[in-house]
Amino acid sequence: MCGKILMAEIYQRHSPTALAAYHDLVALLMDDAVSEIRGTLAMRKRGGRQYWYDRYRVGTEIKERYLGEDIDELRQRLNDHEHLGTQRDARRKERTRLVRLLRSERFTGMDGATGSLIAALARSGTFRLGGVLVGTNAFRVYEGELGLRLTLDQAAMTNDIDIASFEKLSLALGEEVLPSIDTVLADFEFDPVPSLNTGQVWRWRQSKSQTLVEFLTPSFDEKEDLRELAALGVSAQSLHYLNYLIAEPIQAAAVYRDGILVQIPRPERFAIHKLIIADRRVGGPESLKARKDRLQAELLIAVLAEDRPSELAEAYEDAMERGPRWRERLGRSLEKSPETKNLLMKTSSTD
Repeated sequence: MCGKILMAEIYQRHSPTALAAYHDLVALLMDDAVSEIRGTLAMRKRGGRQYWYDRYRVGTEIKERYLGEDIDELRQRLNDHEHLGTQRDARRKERTRLVRLLRSERFTGMDGATGSLIAALARSGTFRLGGVLVGTNAFRVYEGELGLRLTLDQAAMTNDIDIASFEKLSLALGEEVLPSIDTVLADFEFDPVPSLNTGQVWRWRQSKSQTLVEFLTPSFDEKEDLRELAALGVSAQSLHYLNYLIAEPIQAAAVYRDGILVQIPRPERFAIHKLIIADRRVGGPESLKARKDRLQAELLIAVLAEDRPSELAEAYEDAMERGPRWRERLGRSLEKSPETKNLLMKTSSTD
């Protein structure tokens, strides 16, 4: 249970200066993402949604580079992409300054090993092509998104890296990461760990640290089997409840060097999903990982109940409406976190 006194010990607020610097960093990284357009802009409709591509010629071949879903924020940047292309050096210097400021404000940021790997995956197109950073590394990025100063090591630190994506989106994009995920991970001395049943590879292990990199995708049927993520060129373990987590992800900045643009789940969905996962953990709800799941959920819910109560209420009600199994798992976790349960009840009743 995390009451108000304990919760105050888990986090403090970053200063308004740090929060503004973080959001400026995200904006500059998003500007960079559209500043290298080589050809003409093209719109493609897939599955009822519209997506932007950079269409350019290489010799006699026409290629298309995926830029993102058609939303107002991206459209405005695309309209200004020629000007943005002339400001790359100035943005890089400003990003470096902002990261230096954030570190002076005691931002946790990413350690060198994790940051260098996430940066390499980002350069390959992993996040641009639908990858969403999940797990505790995503939780750490909420430090900037929510203005938290994390002080609890076991809530903020992990070695493993989990990346999720939708199978159908990955297939529809018509592009693949370059260099391949396997090549990127091999450069960091990660070895593939084939599935014992199928031989497919959805996880890699680094021998010197035992760090795992895993790829995941939602399961929409009874099976939780291995599926292919075409754009990422990897297999992925399918999981129930994951579709809820990675729907409508947000772009965020990992604080490392001059910043890394990543995708992470919406914090309110991350918090509710953690409550569900805590009930699913191997070893039961009292296992170390389950307690860590609940701790992260409790922290985020305490902050969101104060800062974003409407978004939190909507995410909780969405999960509760998805069926009896969802309600049972949430109910069991919340019985172990009565203060968090009270916050959710209060937020939902006043939304």
